[in-house]
Amino acid sequence: MAVSNAFVVNSKLLSNPNDPSSSSLTPSDLIGTHALPMNNNTSRRGLIQRARCEISASKAASISALEQLKTSAIDRYTKEKSSIVVIGLNIHTAPLEMREKLAIPEADWPRAITELCALNHIEEAAVLSTCNRMEIYVLALSQHRGVKEVTEWMSKTSGIPVSDLCHHRFVMYDKDVTQHLFQVSAGLDSLVLGEGQILAQVKQVVNLGQGVNGFGRHISGLFKKAITAGKRARTETNIAAGAVSVSSAAVELALMKLPASHSSSSARVLVVGAGKMGKLVIKHLVAKGCNKMVVVNRSEEKVEAIRQEMPPGVEIVYKPFDEMLACAGEADVVFTSTASETPLFLKEHLESLPPVADGRLFVDISVPRNVGSCVDELDGARVYNVDDLKEVVAANKEDRAKKAMEAQSIITEESQQFEAWRDSLETVPTIKKLREYCERTRAGLVERFMSKHGDGMDKKTRKAVEDLTRSVVNKLLHGPMQHLRCDGSDSRTLKETLENMQALNRMYGLDAELLEDKIRAKVEQK
Repeated sequence: MAVSNAFVVNSKLLSNPNDPSSSSLTPSDLIGTHALPMNNNTSRRGLIQRARCEISASKAASISALEQLKTSAIDRYTKEKSSIVVIGLNIHTAPLEMREKLAIPEADWPRAITELCALNHIEEAAVLSTCNRMEIYVLALSQHRGVKEVTEWMSKTSGIPVSDLCHHRFVMYDKDVTQHLFQVSAGLDSLVLGEGQILAQVKQVVNLGQGVNGFGRHISGLFKKAITAGKRARTETNIAAGAVSVSSAAVELALMKLPASHSSSSARVLVVGAGKMGKLVIKHLVAKGCNKMVVVNRSEEKVEAIRQEMPPGVEIVYKPFDEMLACAGEADVVFTSTASETPLFLKEHLESLPPVADGRLFVDISVPRNVGSCVDELDGARVYNVDDLKEVVAANKEDRAKKAMEAQSIITEESQQFEAWRDSLETVPTIKKLREYCERTRAGLVERFMSKHGDGMDKKTRKAVEDLTRSVVNKLLHGPMQHLRCDGSDSRTLKETLENMQALNRMYGLDAELLEDKIRAKVEQK
């Protein structure tokens, strides 16, 4: 089989995996490619023999790069399947000050996937960034090095030292990742147990990942199955019944903190931002009896669309962003929910505003925050953010935890199905390579036979020879192929299948080709 390039692996890749100096590899260190003159008669075996390992001049230069790899520590990349890993920080493990620095806007998720997959040991990736969590899911060639590379990438993009990230992050592997993401999708890991917005955010990961190089079969399959698990948890149990959302919890918190002299109908309310969260805040305010509010937004169209959905008697006044501070000066309660990456309200902005009785209330449900922490230093201001919503949701958490047990059985069932599907993928490369090997052998033998005995042979007879030899190959392959397939439901059967796969890889020398495919995939990503 003619191939245009042979892959030559740099000596740094073959160094001791426990040597710190070998863990910081650049893309150019990982793989080098040397163009080789090719013709139709160049065999794959000859090509591999010409690929030399750049270890040192004193080493045997006649050993092919891929043969050297088979005898080195890098052999684990062909005999051990890649791991699904999640590296994350959420409301349970990290403060808001750290999460907001790590937050990645949805529009930047595809770029983040591309950057992550350019790392040496990352094959696939996805980003789930919300107000309560920042989680990166990857398919890693090496667990240790993959986690190290992703953590360093998070540090580089956020400015947070690696040591601080390691203190607050959580890391999970394979089956634990599956359980975690399915629980997240079902709302079992949310601050507001059973809330539905997280399922929409998981769906958005899939929507934005479509067509992005790096949102591959394993990670996309994981997220698609998580959506199924989240839907089932909500439709087949009562986990979602009566669940409060982040926006409704924000409104409840504001009502709890309002002075006795104010009510939901008498308080002067300002909502900054008319996106998804802002719209939900407005709806919950109206449900609580607030019939008049000012909404600041960059465009009036969204505010008008919300106004059309409101019942008669509700007055929504639109104001542009350049009037935001003036509007805040006339408000008792300010809700903020915009995608701004810098604070909209700082201490110096608010010092000159007229005071209100018992202090002006700011409820900020944005990540990154729209209201700077310095605002809380003002005597006339009280600031609350998403982490303060725990006070509201704690009241019904015990009851919701009981309902969560109903959803856990669905999570377990869906997790087992995903793991079985993923296990079934493990033997696919070997099946493909074995068929290619047998077809090359068959085609080569038929060509030799035809060159000697094919003169005068009519087309019908030639076709019969082709059909007969293909039939013989298929008959011989039937047994091995049966032993390379399993549904993953039986652990003993799965173990035997993987042993069969490894035996066939050794017998037919497929390890080298499988490794070359992995290297080629990394070259294409870079």
